[in-house]
Amino acid sequence: MKKYTIKDIAQLAGVSKGTVDRVIHNRGNVAKDVEQKVRALLEEINYQPNLLARNLKNNKIFNIGVLIPDPEIDAYWAVCIDGINSALAEFSAFDVRINTFLYDPTDTADFLIRNEHMLETSPDVILMVPLFYKEATSVLQHYQSLNIQVGTFNNQITSSSASFIGQDLYQSGRIAAKLLHSISKNGDMAIIHIDEKYKNAVHMQEKEKGFKSYYADLEGFESSILKCKIKYVETEDKLRDFLNAHPNLEGIFVTNSKAYHVARLLEAEHKTHIKLVGYDLISQNVNYLNSGTIDFLIHQNPRQQAYLGLKYLIEHLVFDKQIPEKFLLPIDIINSENVTPFLRP
Repeated sequence: MKKYTIKDIAQLAGVSKGTVDRVIHNRGNVAKDVEQKVRALLEEINYQPNLLARNLKNNKIFNIGVLIPDPEIDAYWAVCIDGINSALAEFSAFDVRINTFLYDPTDTADFLIRNEHMLETSPDVILMVPLFYKEATSVLQHYQSLNIQVGTFNNQITSSSASFIGQDLYQSGRIAAKLLHSISKNGDMAIIHIDEKYKNAVHMQEKEKGFKSYYADLEGFESSILKCKIKYVETEDKLRDFLNAHPNLEGIFVTNSKAYHVARLLEAEHKTHIKLVGYDLISQNVNYLNSGTIDFLIHQNPRQQAYLGLKYLIEHLVFDKQIPEKFLLPIDIINSENVTPFLRP
């Protein structure tokens, strides 16, 4: 591909080099029709200004705030750190500085405290996981009032202007239902939410809606769709009581990465005939997938979500690229036969 100089563009457009320079750098003082002509030509030749050299020359420092759940509390988030580091490595030529703040994914107060600490670092842009709908909506409105660009991943707050990278959670709920229906035609189905406040967790609500909608559309399904919400400290006892109270249960859908809790109990209670679908390739889930107690896992690819989220923000800062409002990743269905390639870094 030919690299066009400002002189080349000026000759092609029939204008002066100064006019082209003013259009490229948005300096104004160009007639509207001339500006439109130059911009059309720039788009046609896919012109990319040498922002790398310009930013290195100006010694520009970019500060990015990152607010994500603590991997020490929930292992699901550990690979997000890998994704963030991969994006940073890609832009090592620039002085991009990351201030990462980890919050307890079960504690809304901690989320707000860490958010305040992050704002004290004066970030140019922010990458965050907005787990708690009410609190996240409030902080996102505050970011908008400060004119700070925000990228979110894993959970979308549709009422905000923040960009989003993740999956169609409603559709993933329908896929979970389709998977269970394909291996268990009769009996009751259960949706199990573990360790998150359901009323404040939009991602769980969307998955549940999708799951229920599949069975609502299914002709001839006359069994029950049950629901169970469990706090981590009561997981085993409440799960056991739930299983004993519903002897016709044939399938379970766990809406987050905690399916291994259910799998462990199904084995202990000798109820592995109950089909189980969950999320995410954390080691405990993969072990039960390989043993056959978990039938399917839906891969949400948190590493890629974090990588793309940070990549788009850095490109916005460095190259003035527009950030996609929404970027949806494929919904990968994993079983014991195809899991190995997905575990490679």
